[in-house]
Amino acid sequence: MGGGKLHQLMTRLHLARAAGVPRGHFAVYVGEARARFVVPTAYLKQPSFVALLESAEEVFGLDHHCHPEGLTIPCSERDFTALLRSYS
Repeated sequence: MGGGKLHQLMTRLHLARAAGVPRGHFAVYVGEARARFVVPTAYLKQPSFVALLESAEEVFGLDHHCHPEGLTIPCSERDFTALLRSYS
């Protein structure tokens, strides 16, 4: 995901803040059940997280995976949880 696309995504996330999402965070939906996670925007600087967003872009397109509720990412809840733990 190039710098321009990442900036565009960050702008959309800022403009489309979902209810209950604190400033500096955004909502992410993963898995078949669309489990909701609220993650810090700082994760957008993590190479592994950016790779996951690039995968979402390939599957859904940039316009689809960023909507008012948050991002939809095509991975399992278990894999996403493991990714988040790796940042701790």
